[in-house]
Amino acid sequence: METGSPHSAGTAQAEPEWIGLPPGLLRMRRLLLVVWLGLLTLATGLLPGLLAGPAWAAFALLPLALTGWGWVMLGRNWRSWRYAERADDLLISKGVLWHEETVVPYGRMQLVEVTSGPVERYFGLASVQLHTAAAASDATIPGLHPDEAERLRDRLTELGEARSAGL
Repeated sequence: METGSPHSAGTAQAEPEWIGLPPGLLRMRRLLLVVWLGLLTLATGLLPGLLAGPAWAAFALLPLALTGWGWVMLGRNWRSWRYAERADDLLISKGVLWHEETVVPYGRMQLVEVTSGPVERYFGLASVQLHTAAAASDATIPGLHPDEAERLRDRLTELGEARSAGL
């Protein structure tokens, strides 16, 4: 006679192998933060300081504080992004305060595209965008290396065609 739970054999699903985003995305976002808020810091410190007096230059502390806060938040947000390829679907997980996990079945994918704007190309990054039958369930994986983005696009397209052929 066997001992143990009848539900313990074969019912436990293995935890998916999660893949995080490359650090290049974090570097790009932090550089953009420093550039834009750095310019804002200069503008809010220089203009009031020159026009109204040195005490008014203290307004530059606000964008400077926002830069520090944004630096930390960008790191937390970057660490929260991950994706996992499973047998029948793709999982995308993101979010720190509001955690969001998206499950995209391969058979529901209609279009998988790789995009890369000028700033992303400069940093050697690309995004994979998934379009499904329901517009609300479109998903994006940002900041991948272009080779990984193309590999993922090709794999998802192949799996999507295989799953939809059986419908």
